[in-house]
Amino acid sequence: MPFKCPKLLDFIKNEEGGLSPLIAGSMVMLIGVSGIVVDSARMFYAKNIMQKSLDAAGLAAGHSMHSENMEPSAQEFFNSNFNENLTYASSAQISVTISDDNKLINLTATASIDATFMKLFGFNTLDISAATEITRDTRGMELVLVMDNTGSMRSSSKMTAMKDAAEDLIEIVYGDNDTNSNLWAGLIPYSSMVNVGQSHVNWLNLTHQDDVNLHDKFGPTEWKGCVMARSDDEDQTDTNPTTEPFDYFFWDDDVDNNWIKDDGSFQLSEANSAQNNGRGPNLGCGPAITPLVASKTTLIEAIDEMEPWHRGGTTSNLGLVWGWRALSPNWAGLWGGDSPAFLPLPYDTPFMDKVVVLLTDGNNQFYDWKSHSPDGGVGPFGSDKTGYGRLHDLGVTSLSDGQDLLDDGLAATCEIMKNEGIIIYTITFGNSPNSQTQDLYRNCASNSSFYFHAPGNGDLATVFESIGKQLSNLRLSN
Repeated sequence: MPFKCPKLLDFIKNEEGGLSPLIAGSMVMLIGVSGIVVDSARMFYAKNIMQKSLDAAGLAAGHSMHSENMEPSAQEFFNSNFNENLTYASSAQISVTISDDNKLINLTATASIDATFMKLFGFNTLDISAATEITRDTRGMELVLVMDNTGSMRSSSKMTAMKDAAEDLIEIVYGDNDTNSNLWAGLIPYSSMVNVGQSHVNWLNLTHQDDVNLHDKFGPTEWKGCVMARSDDEDQTDTNPTTEPFDYFFWDDDVDNNWIKDDGSFQLSEANSAQNNGRGPNLGCGPAITPLVASKTTLIEAIDEMEPWHRGGTTSNLGLVWGWRALSPNWAGLWGGDSPAFLPLPYDTPFMDKVVVLLTDGNNQFYDWKSHSPDGGVGPFGSDKTGYGRLHDLGVTSLSDGQDLLDDGLAATCEIMKNEGIIIYTITFGNSPNSQTQDLYRNCASNSSFYFHAPGNGDLATVFESIGKQLSNLRLSN
């Protein structure tokens, strides 16, 4: 571009003074140097603002739990910092590159700034750039899946879909390894009660002779491991059994579960106890809890063993409170088996997250198999037996009152868990959960984006995949 400064050119061409060319040349040099100094200072300042803005954008991208949201999140943070602090820049753009293992995030930024004195030499804009790399360290995690094992999960292959989706989530979180540093996962299958496992007899309230002779009371079978909900709001606490023991679940021989014949012999159908027409003192008691374990294989085997368990109804609040207990440091060292004695860890353990994924395919409810709805809880057999006993044992007078009571328990437990820093994901599955249940689960989640409704089996697979990716990303920190 030709040099455009007419007065200075006229001065240089003036031959009346011998020193004029020298002075003119010096002036050109002085103006040029001044322009370079001024614009260089502006470039240095702009580049400094750009670098700080890019670093902030990198941290924002690193904290994003969705890989697909990293670049938009980074761009938003970059724009808010760079553009607000530098008004004379334009065309600011950033690019984000993520490594295959999500551990390295590389960001580059480019922009243009308006030149001042350098415009005299044909430079209208000046380009600046910056780069940064974010390295994400691996965080620890205690993860518990609280899964609906009620009888309705038998329909439309929902149980199979849930098991497949849950296993996919575990595969995503664990990756190719069977164990990972500071990663443990557990499983809470629930129906109308929860099975803590036969090995935990010492958690039971054995105060009477028939309690002590537990094996004899169960006839030719044995206590399977299900327990009753504790009373006086203790069904919403993480108090350990050393302080507050549990009553064992025992379904007496009744008209709706006639497992002792008139001649004193037994008619048990334990193999068929997952069906409505099963019989026995453990009727409705599903598979046992798998406490926090390190092995992916162990957890997937436990998921495989889940099946729908009929009778009783749905008490997802009991499933959730046992999910909390599986994560609560108040229960450290009590679980035994493959669960390390130091688990669960304290809530304030650095670089550790505690996470629950809660799923239901229906509403909290009491159920009665005998071809009619519960009779308002008035009759002795107004509902099947559950972890709360029968409907009338709670002092409520209708099915809706029963749902409200269970829902209130779930809501209270959600709030306490979130206050302890536990991250909660919630899922309603299928067409049965009503608006009350969907709102309940939405409010239970740590935030609205952690609640999902999956109308069908394919939707459920997508939901679990999304949660798995979020959890995998959560384990990486800047």
